[in-house]
Amino acid sequence: MVDNKVRLHKFLADAGLCSRREAERWIIQGVVEVNGVVAKIGHKVDPSKDKISVRGAPIKKRRTGPVTLLMNKPKGFICSNEDPHHESTVFDLLPPKFEKERLFCAGRLDKDSEGLLILTNDGTLAQRLTHPKNRIIKRYRVWLNKPAENATIAALCRGIQVEGERLKADKIIPMGKGANPGKQYEVHLSHGRKREIRRMFEALGHRVRRLHRFQIGSFVLRGLGPGKIRVLVEKESKLLLG
Repeated sequence: MVDNKVRLHKFLADAGLCSRREAERWIIQGVVEVNGVVAKIGHKVDPSKDKISVRGAPIKKRRTGPVTLLMNKPKGFICSNEDPHHESTVFDLLPPKFEKERLFCAGRLDKDSEGLLILTNDGTLAQRLTHPKNRIIKRYRVWLNKPAENATIAALCRGIQVEGERLKADKIIPMGKGANPGKQYEVHLSHGRKREIRRMFEALGHRVRRLHRFQIGSFVLRGLGPGKIRVLVEKESKLLLG
C-alpha cells in the first residue's frame, strides 16, 4: 500500500501557513488538532483523510502554487500575521491581489528595522532560509550612536551571553564613511534571534540608531523603494540560498 502520510509540521508549511519551525512551535503550544485530538511533535497525517485544524480553523492542502514576494520593509511595520495591539503590519502594504494569499515572513525584521524582507507561502523555502544549519548569510548596515572599539567588535564576533542566550555576529566590518565616520558598520549573521543585533550592541553600551538589511545569501536589494514589493523570480530565489 502507498503511504500518503506526511509529518504534520511539513503539511502545515506546505499549506502556506508558516515555516516548518513555526509549525513545530504551534504543535508544542497545543493549538493544532488532528481529528479533534491535540497533536504532538512527530505526528503524521494523511491530508486526504485527516481533519487538521489550527486554533479551531480547518486547514486544507494548498491548491495554488507557491508565491514568494520581495519587500523593501519600511520602519514602523511589524512582521506578524497576528496584530493583538492593532499595530501596522507588513501585510498591510500588500496590493489587493495578494491579500488572500497565505503569506508569512521568512526571517523577520523588528518594527524599527528596514530593508530586505521575504514574504512567502513556500514552507520549504522558508525553512532553508531560516534554519541555522544552512548558514545563509544575511547582511545589515548598522548605524550606532557612537563608534565601537576594536575590542567590542572582537567580543561580538566571539559571542556574548545576553539574558541566557549566546549572541554572535559572523563578521562586523567598520565602514568609516558618510556623515558619521566610525559609527556605521556592516554586520553579517548566519542565524537570527529576536532583535539580535540591537541586543548585542546594547549589551556592550551602544545604541543602534538605524538598521537596514540589504542582502540575503547572494541576493542584494536594489531598485525597490521603501514599502514596495514585487514577485521574486526563480533565479532570484536561488540567489537567496547561495
